Amino acid sequence: DIPNVGEVKLRNLDEEGIIRIGAEVRPGDILVGKVTPKGETQLTPEERLLRSIFGEKAKDVKDTSLRVEGGKRGRVVGVKVFSREKGDNLDSGIIKKVYIEVAQLRAISVGDKMAGRHGNKGVISRILPEEDMPYGDDGESIDIILTPLGVPSRMNLGQVLELHLGLAAKTLNYQAIVPPFSGATGEEIEKELEKAGFSNTGKIKLKDGRTGEEFKQDIAVGYMYILKLHHMVEDKIHMRSIGPYSLITQQPLGGKAQAGGQRFGEMEVWALLGYGAAYTLREVLTIKSDDIVGRSAAFDSIVKGQRIGHPHIPASFNVLLKHLRGLSLDVELKKNNETSE
Repeated sequence: DIPNVGEVKLRNLDEEGIIRIGAEVRPGDILVGKVTPKGETQLTPEERLLRSIFGEKAKDVKDTSLRVEGGKRGRVVGVKVFSREKGDNLDSGIIKKVYIEVAQLRAISVGDKMAGRHGNKGVISRILPEEDMPYGDDGESIDIILTPLGVPSRMNLGQVLELHLGLAAKTLNYQAIVPPFSGATGEEIEKELEKAGFSNTGKIKLKDGRTGEEFKQDIAVGYMYILKLHHMVEDKIHMRSIGPYSLITQQPLGGKAQAGGQRFGEMEVWALLGYGAAYTLREVLTIKSDDIVGRSAAFDSIVKGQRIGHPHIPASFNVLLKHLRGLSLDVELKKNNETSE
């Protein structure tokens, strides 16, 4: 009996209030139903009257159920229940603990993160049909294209050596075991490539999958381990129109969990300064951030279809003044037409 929750929301829960395995769940769905008694407070005469008429069942407890977080969905694949009755070792004050495993099948998408075995991590920038990818003389398409710019400054040549040795090993049908610091040398890899019938540079001619024309330069092709990392764009994508502000600085909070804004740091400010986007910069530093009067006035102007007025003093400037006054400095603001005595 969870207060103010309909039967539809409870249809996948068992008699103990725990969700059944195989249930599809969406954001806000109940995983474990739980109620907590409300603290007994002094009732007003009106509350006493209502309690005597309607009974006191639903009013004494509040809903503290475990729910699916916003932006997450999937299928329940595992439920584990630990309790003192079963002899499980739990922290003090905990009578029963429930673990719910929710799984989701995802196709790889633009923005997902991948990495090789040499610190060569990166983000997928484009996904193409197989027929649009470059292909060799044998007609076999390339699976993944990596930018050569990821090699010179980072100096992780292991990824290039792995690529070349992988090509030779795949062609000659053997598995290369390469321990750190004592693996195959460059000369050995060159010999293996020649043995496999390739140039000792490890490069071959490729054709553009879209036009069929040959690329001007030879391209290094081979086999390499690529791992999919747990940083997926679906978990990170975030946007904000309006939302909560920090009580101290009056600036928007940060991060997806707090429905925060995008941080516009010093370096981003320099970029806009260098570009000369003065009005955009003014907007970012005032009405889109901590100019309390200005952002309210801007909202009214937008609603009324008027021009947005001039910005006011940002709240962070007042915080700076209070810091200075806390250091026993007498700081006073004067307008342009005021002269100090």
